[in-house]
Amino acid sequence: MSLFLLLPSIPPFLTVAATERLYSLTLSSSTIGYTQLQSSAMASEARFWFAALLLLVTCLSAMAKQTYIVQMNHHSKPSSYATHHDWYSAHLQSLSSTEDSLLYTYTTAYHGFAASLDSEQAELLRQSDSVLGVYEDTLYTLHTTRTPEFLGLEIESGLWAGHSTQDLNQASNDVIVGVLDTGVWPESKSFDDAGMPEIPTRWRGQCESGSDFAPSFCNKKLIGARSFSKGFHMASGGSFMRKSKEAESPRDRDGHGTHTSSTAAGSHVANASLLGYATGTARGMAPHARVAAYKVCWSTGCFGSDILAGMDRAIVDGVDVLSLSLGGGASPYYHDTIAIGAFTAMERGIFVSCSAGNSGPSKASLANTAPWIMTVGAGTLDRDFPAYALLGNKKRFTGVSLYSGTGMGNKPVQLVYNKGSNSSSNLCLPASLQPEHVRGKVVVCDRGINARVEKGGVVRAAGGIGMILANTAASGEELVADSHLLPAVAVGMRVGDLIREYAQHDSNPTALISFGGTVLNVRPSPVVAAFSSRGPNLVTPQILKPDVIGPGVNILAGWSESIGPTGLEEDTRKSQFNIMSGTSMSCPHISGLAALLKAAHPDWSPSAIKSALMTTAYTQDNTKSPLRDAADGSFSNPWAHGSGHVEPQKALSPGLVYDISTDDYVAFLCSLDYTLEHVQAIVKKPNVTCSRKYSDPGQLNYPSFSVVFGNKRVVRYSRELTNVGAAGSIYRVAVTGPQMVRIAVKPTRLVFKNVGEKQKYTVTFVANKGADKTARSEFGSIVWQNPQHQVKSPIAFAWTQLID
Repeated sequence: MSLFLLLPSIPPFLTVAATERLYSLTLSSSTIGYTQLQSSAMASEARFWFAALLLLVTCLSAMAKQTYIVQMNHHSKPSSYATHHDWYSAHLQSLSSTEDSLLYTYTTAYHGFAASLDSEQAELLRQSDSVLGVYEDTLYTLHTTRTPEFLGLEIESGLWAGHSTQDLNQASNDVIVGVLDTGVWPESKSFDDAGMPEIPTRWRGQCESGSDFAPSFCNKKLIGARSFSKGFHMASGGSFMRKSKEAESPRDRDGHGTHTSSTAAGSHVANASLLGYATGTARGMAPHARVAAYKVCWSTGCFGSDILAGMDRAIVDGVDVLSLSLGGGASPYYHDTIAIGAFTAMERGIFVSCSAGNSGPSKASLANTAPWIMTVGAGTLDRDFPAYALLGNKKRFTGVSLYSGTGMGNKPVQLVYNKGSNSSSNLCLPASLQPEHVRGKVVVCDRGINARVEKGGVVRAAGGIGMILANTAASGEELVADSHLLPAVAVGMRVGDLIREYAQHDSNPTALISFGGTVLNVRPSPVVAAFSSRGPNLVTPQILKPDVIGPGVNILAGWSESIGPTGLEEDTRKSQFNIMSGTSMSCPHISGLAALLKAAHPDWSPSAIKSALMTTAYTQDNTKSPLRDAADGSFSNPWAHGSGHVEPQKALSPGLVYDISTDDYVAFLCSLDYTLEHVQAIVKKPNVTCSRKYSDPGQLNYPSFSVVFGNKRVVRYSRELTNVGAAGSIYRVAVTGPQMVRIAVKPTRLVFKNVGEKQKYTVTFVANKGADKTARSEFGSIVWQNPQHQVKSPIAFAWTQLID
């Protein structure tokens, strides 16, 4: 943020109006500096004035305004104020704040407002009895057509887990999926409304107009489009009133939002592909559901104040599912704007799905861990895009690529790696390659630091004609295909090490890159993506996260035609579809599946839908082997894949579900080390007293278990199952676990005479005496089964809450 000081007693060369010779006093944390003098002759006098102004600037820096989110005691509004908005405005005016300080008033997802304040004003608000908390705005980041077949959804006729496809499609017409992201490209064929009935009368949303967006762009498929940018403007320009370079409209200039929206509920589009790759029919998980887009993410990211405004509006508009492919770091729930907004959504019957994050394979790297949120990790599909690197030593290595140009031809060229004097040349960072060393050659680039596609741009700018993108230990064997601007292939760490060794030690290393198109039925699949964030859950270790994984690697979906497939400025190619990877892609898969379950079971709660998706998930790949981890090829575990990979057909008829009421979630919150005010801030009810609370947060009726022994040898939890299958169903329990833990379930047999009947069981976990407490984690499962259903819950064991 830059502050230009205009004081009449300062010499003319320091004023903007006189000569535009000025200092830009940059305030960043506690550092104050000046950028440039336009006249060196004035340097001595300028330094004197700079020193004299330094004290003044230090004082003014404390007054520099930024966005704060203010949490109010909603029920303390005096009757003299007609609305909460009036009350909040009065609070700000009492601080001598300007009229434009109030950015947003939140009434549903959150109780409070967002405002432009200086630090002193924020502190004065904290001292008010009616203010529960004042928090600086948080920056969140995006977690950036074979899928339906892979998930078993491509069935156009007949029965689907007891539901006719026609009935399910018709019921889906009444389900509305709200997507908070970078907006939408309404012209995409994925939002074609052919054959769609009239919009549900309960819908209260709308399509906003903008310089590049008209309400007429919406239809019976895309039924809502709004944008929220005041937090973004405050952070980037110092005033939400200032005109931005970005058009204030729901239009997607990034592509991410169109991709996630069409993944969740896009219509059928024949002959879809990315420049010839992955050709086929593209469709969302719930192709007959409606879509409402809420643009909360802009060029610099997604600000909490804008996200809250989007959630607030989406809940009032009447969405049934909220999909958020974005997140930040782990923080207490009362300080997590997404968690607070999602609590209200859950209470109103709205299913909330969020991406787990792309910070894997590091442990404890999860985002969006609240138990009322579906936290989604990422796995691979059984589709790949092979590319090959043939070296001069006759060795041929396989990788992946989405390059679609003319290629290198058939003649090998020289291969180089880390030949420049710049120490960052092995990473192919901008301006790190010397043209004389790479011109006309294939360059080996280590993965990491900058974007994969940017590395190819750096190579091309330096005159290189091809790139081998080689993983390091951080990415292991995970392969992500990209639509590079030059012939390029991505390879895993082991192959990368062999190629690096060859390039550095052979007297005349050469390489030739070629491409293999699209390959189906890849084995093994799915594999947990290395980038997918992992547990354990640092916010509440007794809640196992992530919940599930879904397809998140090399996913084809709709795209914005205002930007090329790579997102780079120099990429002038246009495509109606793009292939992307990330938990951003897996999240809308689960959002769309939740819409299908909502259509099939309109009376199910969000927790029942979540339970159905979790307890029917599978943990074996298509080779009948346990799921593997792309990071190192080892077997995966519930800290990486949660309950497993979603299986929609089984989720439609799970047999039993673990249901959780709002009161249960309140009892869970009361079991944490939160003040009553913190709990009330999340629950948004003044009469919460925490008279009912769990002795352990793990007592929540969650579909999975996370057992933290700590200083105890015995942990005992109770669970309650609800029969959503046939009357007269009988289930027996099967248990697996590590040798150092004894697991006892009582009773071992559950009989459900009626549909909707509830039965409880208790499970006791006993760590053996003398068990090695240095063992950080072990895993197991509890399965309630009969000939028709298997209701499976994973278990994670930890002997300490410390993470290595």
